[in-house]
Amino acid sequence: MDHREGLGVTSRPLRGTHGQVVHELGTRILSGDLPPGIILDLPALENELGISRTVLRESLKVLTAKGLIGARQKHGTFVTEPDAWNMLDDDVLRWRAGGGTDSTLLQELGELRLIIEPAAAALAAERATESDLAALEASLDAMEDSSATGSGHVVDADLAFHAALLRATHNDLIASLRSVTEHGLRQRDLLVHADPGAEDPVPSHRAVFEAVRHRDPEAATTAMRALLDQAARDFQIIRPRRDHAADTRRRG
Repeated sequence: MDHREGLGVTSRPLRGTHGQVVHELGTRILSGDLPPGIILDLPALENELGISRTVLRESLKVLTAKGLIGARQKHGTFVTEPDAWNMLDDDVLRWRAGGGTDSTLLQELGELRLIIEPAAAALAAERATESDLAALEASLDAMEDSSATGSGHVVDADLAFHAALLRATHNDLIASLRSVTEHGLRQRDLLVHADPGAEDPVPSHRAVFEAVRHRDPEAATTAMRALLDQAARDFQIIRPRRDHAADTRRRG
């Protein structure tokens, strides 16, 4: 049996059979298909996925390192409780966001951004180099072009803008938060920017850029808070329509 055929097609390129197994089991855990406390039937998983015991064992080691899997003598290998999961792990975030738009994730992301990004904008206003400003302006121009032409690249431009802003703080810990926010942010953006009722994202992003460019930390903080307020308004408007569409699909 071909291992890739046994595992099925995934939405993300993975590193061989081992990577596919990690992705498959991680996705099942984060989606609730393998709920906390369940004891894993290892022989059954080997058979279902068409893999060897060695591949499964190595995959479980990766999931254990992420806090998703545990083992007890005489009890076997089990899925841990969510409070043990490393929610900031890049793969865990990807698995959580990859199954669709998780409203809880989007709410938590919004709260995290409200704590981090206004302060990051203020730091960027103090520390941004000419190279940082060029990166911010390039992503803003790309966002403006995408919004005007409907080319579909506005999401990538939005992510690039926020990543450039975090880098402009010249604080490596803050810059590393890009990977924490981008998975949920991408899911939110795909909904918001595709909806004709959403506000134009360009003016709020340009206000942040101009405050950073003019080296005004207070204005940068205010502009970023306004941007995040707009993002929250957009999602609150769009969410009922999205939920109604999802209910209609389920009934259909």
